[in-house]
Amino acid sequence: MRAGVRRAFLGHGHPLRWDLMTSVLQKSLAVLVTATLTGCAGAQGAAGGGAGPSAGAGARSGPAAGSGGVAQPPAGEAPGPDVRIPKDPAELAEAVKRTTAALNAGIEDWDKTREPPRDVALYGLHQQRVYRALARDASLTKAVLARLPKPLAAEARDHVHAIARLLAMAHPITAAQRKKLRFADPLPAELLRGHMVAAERRFGVEWEVLAAIMLVETRFGRIRSSSSTGAQGPMQFMPGTWRQYGMGGDVHDAKDAIMAAANYLKASGAPRDYRRAVFAYNRDVRYVDAVLTHAKQIKRDKRSYYAYYNWQIFVLSAKGDVRMTGPR
Repeated sequence: MRAGVRRAFLGHGHPLRWDLMTSVLQKSLAVLVTATLTGCAGAQGAAGGGAGPSAGAGARSGPAAGSGGVAQPPAGEAPGPDVRIPKDPAELAEAVKRTTAALNAGIEDWDKTREPPRDVALYGLHQQRVYRALARDASLTKAVLARLPKPLAAEARDHVHAIARLLAMAHPITAAQRKKLRFADPLPAELLRGHMVAAERRFGVEWEVLAAIMLVETRFGRIRSSSSTGAQGPMQFMPGTWRQYGMGGDVHDAKDAIMAAANYLKASGAPRDYRRAVFAYNRDVRYVDAVLTHAKQIKRDKRSYYAYYNWQIFVLSAKGDVRMTGPR
């Protein structure tokens, strides 16, 4: 939580004591996106089952999310990590339908106590890149949404809205700053969800909100760097806030960090007032909108959590998006 966002990460501080606020290197998530599509988000760098190198193996740069890349693959084949994103509304609407259906089918078959198969990771990344492209073009989004079935249009609208809100907070970072960022593979999706459900039982804070925050903050723990002001761990706590809400745990331990986040949100107004509580986590209404929109989508369709788990980390350069994690 903090007064503002800076370059590559999102963090937080205390709702009442401004001396505890964080101002973290801002993540230009997909925020993401993502989303967000984060992104949430996050899970993995490398997908399991013979996927490429893990997120911790180093940064992967790719074309901007909405341009460049290679041609679309044949029907039924997972798109490559840098495949071209269509610009024609009809073609892009078909890509949304095809990608969503394939990703959901892969999620149904995936043993979520293990890393996702490569095709799930690729479909998740492609979904995220499509929505990042749409988040930058309102007229294209309108044309695409008009071509989608109503349930999918509602889902797409939420993804685009959340990512656009986070992109509005983002600033480009330099190559030297990118080199300082550190990444690692997240814990298995089902293990993380179990920690969130346990935190919901203890503090009454919905696990979907905790998932959305973790998606936006660190892509489910992929980001291992501390912020420029010292925010740490998968839920990005400032030291002073952690001392008050960490309950003696380890800020870098996902289970402890999720429990502490629920503790903090409860003290800040959740579940009675989630907007107030999430605003305490990060004092920017765009952040609040993004988190609660991602949480709403997870509630609408639990498969979205597992899709977000496969969203990767993007940062902004002067020339556009740079993908830092994910399959090659």
